[in-house]
Amino acid sequence: MSPLIEPTSIRLISRISSDNMEEFELLEKTELRIENLGLQNVNLTDVANAVADTLEINRDEVLVIDARGSLLTLDIMRDQMRPSSLVGKQQVLFSALGKVAGVTITDETTLCSEGILGWILVDQKLGERSLTQGQQIAANIRSTIARRVIVFATGPEVISGEIEDTNTPTIAAALTGEGYRVTAGGPLDDDIDTIAGVLRSAIEDRGFGIVITTGGVGAETKDKTVEALEMLDTEASTPYLAKFEKGQGRHAKDGIRIGVAKMGDALLVALPGPNDEVVISIQALVEGLAAGEGKELLAERIVGVLRKRMSDFHRKQKHETRGHS
Repeated sequence: MSPLIEPTSIRLISRISSDNMEEFELLEKTELRIENLGLQNVNLTDVANAVADTLEINRDEVLVIDARGSLLTLDIMRDQMRPSSLVGKQQVLFSALGKVAGVTITDETTLCSEGILGWILVDQKLGERSLTQGQQIAANIRSTIARRVIVFATGPEVISGEIEDTNTPTIAAALTGEGYRVTAGGPLDDDIDTIAGVLRSAIEDRGFGIVITTGGVGAETKDKTVEALEMLDTEASTPYLAKFEKGQGRHAKDGIRIGVAKMGDALLVALPGPNDEVVISIQALVEGLAAGEGKELLAERIVGVLRKRMSDFHRKQKHETRGHS
């Protein structure tokens, strides 16, 4: 009897494939076991190819690991599979194997598989209905995760209490009003490995969809936040807010950058430390998120309002200087 697979049994570890279809983790349950079939001088490569073609995966991703007596065991050498390519495929698979020279499929032939591969055994109509329900649940969970935000301030002066963290409450107030759930992550030391590790854990272990840091984006040696983002996403968008001559004064780097990165579906944002800059940055972020912008456009939107603020500030200073001369 085919097992009934509830959509809630699918653990939500998935990605969108290159053709925009969702794939789920096999979670190390990668074996297909076919019992009570006849095997006589069988070419195992032909067997593996028949299975691969039926499951719509590359032929080099299926390996026969056991073939003896009336038992055939195959390993699917993938981390993820598309459930829609599995649902109700048992009879199709048996038919494909029956066409391989030396393989005999009978009424007694059975297929055993676990985890996501278990979708092969499910009735086609029931499987498609359950898969639709599962995708809806997954979409709802993903939507909830996307609105879970955690905020980290950086710097020893915040950790020691010398400086009050006004940025986290500012960000929380702005995002909560837009329907996000915001958690204060606490302060982080200016250590690139520590920052990268905490940010990664916030996404992979704690299930946050947006991770925001404040501070540590400057040009001094101690500023490590943007570099931490680049450790997590080598293609992070890190535009310059201002550029300097490296080595001039305390400038160990060639400028001030903000950062927007991605890890899977999660977003990481590195903002400056001054509260007035956080205020305008977070508003730009909210507007960009509402517009569905990717990391590049988000980064340019944020750095754009910061550059304008800096330009306005310098223009005001020049005007005041002329007024006093």
